[in-house]
Amino acid sequence: MGLLGSNFVRAMLKKGDEVQVWNRTTEKANELEEYGAKAFATVAEAVKGAEMIHLTVKDDSSVDEVLQAASSSLKRGAVIVDHTTTSQEGAIRRTRQWKEKGFLYQHAPVFMGPANALESTGTMLLSGDEELIRKIEPELAKMTGKVLHFGPQPGKAAAMKLAGNAFLVCFTTGIRDTLCLAKALDISVAELFTLFDSWNPGAMLPGRLKRMTSGDYSEASWSLNMARKDTGLFLQSAEKSKTDLAIIPSIAKLMDECIANGYGNHDWTVIAKDCI
Repeated sequence: MGLLGSNFVRAMLKKGDEVQVWNRTTEKANELEEYGAKAFATVAEAVKGAEMIHLTVKDDSSVDEVLQAASSSLKRGAVIVDHTTTSQEGAIRRTRQWKEKGFLYQHAPVFMGPANALESTGTMLLSGDEELIRKIEPELAKMTGKVLHFGPQPGKAAAMKLAGNAFLVCFTTGIRDTLCLAKALDISVAELFTLFDSWNPGAMLPGRLKRMTSGDYSEASWSLNMARKDTGLFLQSAEKSKTDLAIIPSIAKLMDECIANGYGNHDWTVIAKDCI
C-alpha cells in the first residue's frame, strides 16, 4: 500500500466499502484495522474472495512479485487495478498475461499524493479495454477528482504518467536552479515569492507547448541567440558565487548545438524541433 495506498483504503472505508488489506510491513496494515479494514499477514489471504484488488507499490518488479504471491488465491474473474507508476512495457505485458490467466488487469496510475488519496481528489489515468473501463470506472471515479481516458491501447496510461512525471522532475529541478541562482544574485526567498505571486509562468504552459510543437520557429518572439545570452548570464552568476546548477548547463549545451546548426535567429522554442 504505502502512504498513497493506505489513504486510498481509509477513503474507501469512509464510503462504506469493505476492504481487506496487506502490506509488506505488517504493522502498517494492522494500523488500518482501527478504521475498519481487515488486515492479513499474507497477500494470498488478503485477496481471497475479493472482486477488485488495488495495488500501490514501487515498480514493475514489485507489482510482478506481489501479484505472483497473490495468484493462488485470486477469485476467478477478479479485476486487478494497479496504481503503481511502471514502465509502458510492463503494463502491456501484465494486461496480456493476466487476461490469459483468466483475470482482468487494469493499469490506473495517478497524479495524486497521500492527501489527495484521502480526500478522493487528483487525477487518475486509464487506457485499454474500454468495456472493462466502463464496468469499473464508477468505482474508480469515487477514488479521485478526475478520470482521464487515453484510448484502447494498453500501456498508454503508463506512458502518459511517465511523461507527466518527467515534466514534474524538470519543473522541480528548474525551481531548484532558480533558487540557486537567486542565492547567487543575493535575492531572498521572500523576494522570489513576491515575483511569482504576481507573475505566474505556469499559465504559459498550454501556449508554450503549442508553440514548441508547431514546427514553425521562423518568427521569433525571443530568439535563440538572445535566450542563450541570458543563459550565459545565469552561468556566469552561478560560477562567480561557486554555485552548481543542475540543468542550466545542459540547456546551454543544447542551445549551442542549435545555434551551430543555424537556428540562432529562430524562436528559442526551436530547441524542441527534434522531439516532435
